[in-house]
Amino acid sequence: MALKIRLRQQGRTNRQTYRLVLTDVRSPRDGKYIEMLGWYNPFQAEGNISVNAERLLYWLGFGAQLTNQAAVLIKKAAPEVLKDFTAKQEAHRVKMAGKRRALRKAAAPAKTEVAPKAAKAPKAAKAPKASKA
Repeated sequence: MALKIRLRQQGRTNRQTYRLVLTDVRSPRDGKYIEMLGWYNPFQAEGNISVNAERLLYWLGFGAQLTNQAAVLIKKAAPEVLKDFTAKQEAHRVKMAGKRRALRKAAAPAKTEVAPKAAKAPKAAKAPKASKA
């Protein structure tokens, strides 16, 4: 099951509010969701974003993907969450790159001095086969 952290539209016409939710990618925008992680009210002047940072990091650790708009809101509300998450991703990438380098080094044969091979004579062109008549 692929998980996305995205915005779910709510509210009345011309006065929408949004919930930051964890959902399966197959569910519709305003359909069912697994867990509510926060909310956003664009019509409120102050305190218009709320994010549960602990649960957000939990689900990101399990492989949930952020949509672009959700990432923008999280960056405004809880920038430390994205910093922690990107730092963990970068550390993982560095660790895996080190492992790949070590495996390549172990798999590469040791370079030793090898005598040059004798030059091969070019192959003669083959004559076309005669067709049976």
